[in-house]
Amino acid sequence: MSIYIHIPFCTQICSYCDFCKIYKNQKWIDIYLDALKKEIIKNYRGEKITTLYIGGGTPSSLSLDELKKLFSILKIFNLDKNAEITIETNTEDLTKEKIDFLKTKVNRLSIGIQTFNQETLKLLNRKLNINNLKLAFQNFDNINIDLMYGFQNQTAKDLQNDLDKILKLKPKHISTYCLILEPNTKLYIQNYKPLDGDKESDLYNLITKTLTEHNYIKYELSNFAKPNYESKHNLTYWNNQNYYGFGLGASGYIKNKRYENTRSLTNYLKGNYRLNTHKLSKTETIQNEFILGLRKIKGLNKKDFYNKYHIDIKDIKPVKKLLNQNLLLENNQNIYINPKYLYTSNEILLNFIDFSLHKH
Repeated sequence: MSIYIHIPFCTQICSYCDFCKIYKNQKWIDIYLDALKKEIIKNYRGEKITTLYIGGGTPSSLSLDELKKLFSILKIFNLDKNAEITIETNTEDLTKEKIDFLKTKVNRLSIGIQTFNQETLKLLNRKLNINNLKLAFQNFDNINIDLMYGFQNQTAKDLQNDLDKILKLKPKHISTYCLILEPNTKLYIQNYKPLDGDKESDLYNLITKTLTEHNYIKYELSNFAKPNYESKHNLTYWNNQNYYGFGLGASGYIKNKRYENTRSLTNYLKGNYRLNTHKLSKTETIQNEFILGLRKIKGLNKKDFYNKYHIDIKDIKPVKKLLNQNLLLENNQNIYINPKYLYTSNEILLNFIDFSLHKH
């Protein structure tokens, strides 16, 4: 079983995420952490936990005392001795004091660098502390770096510069994200224009080529890892497995029910945690199996699919069609997206939004 903990506090204030703003108020942080503990006690059923992911927001923006309080709460969980425990961080937060504490509590850092380009960082209202970044790499072996691309007027040379600087750090894992403009954000309001699709695709191909040449395994559409350093937690999502989500705005998937927590701090503090809960039909579960599982480069294992659903995967109508169109490929074990079409995979995955389970 996996757990996601949402800590909605960060220094990057955004106009679409009001509850981020409470991070400045010590009182509200303490109250929120108390509410988080109550939700965990109410809903956690004591299962053995193999991955724990603490995200946000940026949990590292908590003070040292607040982090100590958070991790005292997380002792509630029945953690496997080999559990993968990740916390999201920003470089400006990673002081020696915090690093010394975190390395006794987690075994994986995810650092949101996004880019080394100072002008772009300013545009994103982000900061980069190189000394703290180096200190993190001196103290942690398993580190993920977040890289963003698709900025206005970004060139292949700009991206290559970011890639070269990341490669010098030798992270075990790299997650890549194309810039998406969220409504009501600063860039959205300013009518910021990211790169067009063809140029984004060229940058995506450059990332894949560069990281593959440096012995990173592309195991998911936008994720690369050194051998045996794939994110176990993220694989929980892509393998369509159960996980708890605790905290304001968190989501989870337990016993064939997907749920989303409220984003209202008032409701959350009153103990009204759930915004909605939906029990999935067999068809919906299989739809998710494809939409999530085909994000993995290896795709879906045919034998595992049959054992899970007692259906031959090739009896699913979209699978037949997409195999005939060469958009999906198969080998002895798996069915997967043709590598030539990975960047436009969303168009392929749309075929699994609505289909019949009857044989055709």
